[in-house]
Amino acid sequence: MSRKIKLIWDFRGPTSSKTAEHHEIHLKEFISIEKFSLNITGFEIKNEMHAIAFMVVTDENMIVIRDTLKPHRGELYEG
Repeated sequence: MSRKIKLIWDFRGPTSSKTAEHHEIHLKEFISIEKFSLNITGFEIKNEMHAIAFMVVTDENMIVIRDTLKPHRGELYEG
Protein backbone atom coordinates (compact mmCIF):
# COMPACT_ATOMS: atom_id res chain seq x y z
CA MET A 1 0.00 0.00 0.00
CA SER A 2 1.32 3.40 -0.99
CA ARG A 3 1.75 6.21 1.51
CA LYS A 4 -0.19 9.41 0.99
CA ILE A 5 1.61 12.72 1.35
CA LYS A 6 -0.04 16.09 1.94
CA LEU A 7 1.80 18.80 -0.03
CA ILE A 8 1.21 22.21 1.54
CA TRP A 9 1.42 25.79 0.31
CA ASP A 10 1.49 28.46 3.04
CA PHE A 11 -0.04 31.91 2.54
CA ARG A 12 0.38 34.73 5.00
CA GLY A 13 -1.12 38.16 5.40
CA PRO A 14 -4.59 39.70 5.52
CA THR A 15 -5.59 38.12 2.18
CA SER A 16 -4.17 34.67 2.95
CA SER A 17 -7.55 32.93 3.18
CA LYS A 18 -8.71 34.14 -0.25
CA THR A 19 -5.33 33.32 -1.77
CA ALA A 20 -5.37 29.78 -0.37
CA GLU A 21 -8.95 29.27 -1.55
CA HIS A 22 -7.99 30.43 -5.05
CA HIS A 23 -4.84 28.29 -5.09
CA GLU A 24 -6.97 25.20 -4.45
CA ILE A 25 -8.80 25.90 -7.73
CA HIS A 26 -5.47 25.67 -9.58
CA LEU A 27 -4.58 22.45 -7.78
CA LYS A 28 -7.88 20.91 -8.89
CA GLU A 29 -7.21 22.06 -12.47
CA PHE A 30 -3.76 20.45 -12.34
CA ILE A 31 -5.22 17.15 -11.14
CA SER A 32 -7.79 17.22 -13.94
CA ILE A 33 -5.25 18.04 -16.66
CA GLU A 34 -2.77 15.41 -15.46
CA LYS A 35 -5.56 12.85 -14.88
CA PHE A 36 -4.42 11.82 -11.39
CA SER A 37 -6.71 9.29 -9.74
CA LEU A 38 -6.21 10.77 -6.26
CA ASN A 39 -8.03 14.11 -6.06
CA ILE A 40 -7.88 15.25 -2.46
CA THR A 41 -7.37 19.00 -2.14
CA GLY A 42 -8.44 21.69 0.27
CA PHE A 43 -7.64 24.88 2.09
CA GLU A 44 -7.59 25.68 5.77
CA ILE A 45 -7.59 28.98 7.59
CA LYS A 46 -5.12 28.72 10.48
CA ASN A 47 -5.71 32.28 11.76
CA GLU A 48 -6.48 35.69 10.24
CA MET A 49 -2.91 35.99 8.93
CA HIS A 50 -2.15 32.39 7.86
CA ALA A 51 -3.92 29.94 5.57
CA ILE A 52 -2.84 26.89 3.61
CA ALA A 53 -3.83 25.12 0.42
CA PHE A 54 -3.02 21.43 0.10
CA MET A 55 -3.02 18.51 -2.26
CA VAL A 56 -2.66 14.84 -1.31
CA VAL A 57 -0.45 12.69 -3.53
CA THR A 58 0.94 9.16 -3.47
CA ASP A 59 4.60 8.29 -2.94
CA GLU A 60 4.92 7.39 -6.61
CA ASN A 61 3.81 10.84 -7.82
CA MET A 62 5.28 12.97 -5.04
CA ILE A 63 8.66 13.87 -6.56
CA VAL A 64 7.27 14.81 -9.97
CA ILE A 65 4.48 16.92 -8.45
CA ARG A 66 6.83 18.48 -5.88
CA ASP A 67 9.31 19.51 -8.59
CA THR A 68 6.53 20.86 -10.83
CA LEU A 69 4.37 22.74 -8.29
CA LYS A 70 6.99 23.56 -5.61
CA PRO A 71 4.99 23.26 -2.38
CA HIS A 72 6.42 24.89 0.73
CA ARG A 73 6.33 21.70 2.78
CA GLY A 74 4.79 18.26 3.12
CA GLU A 75 3.63 15.79 5.73
CA LEU A 76 2.21 12.28 5.86
CA TYR A 77 -1.53 12.27 5.24
CA GLU A 78 -3.72 10.16 7.45
CA GLY A 79 -7.24 10.52 6.27
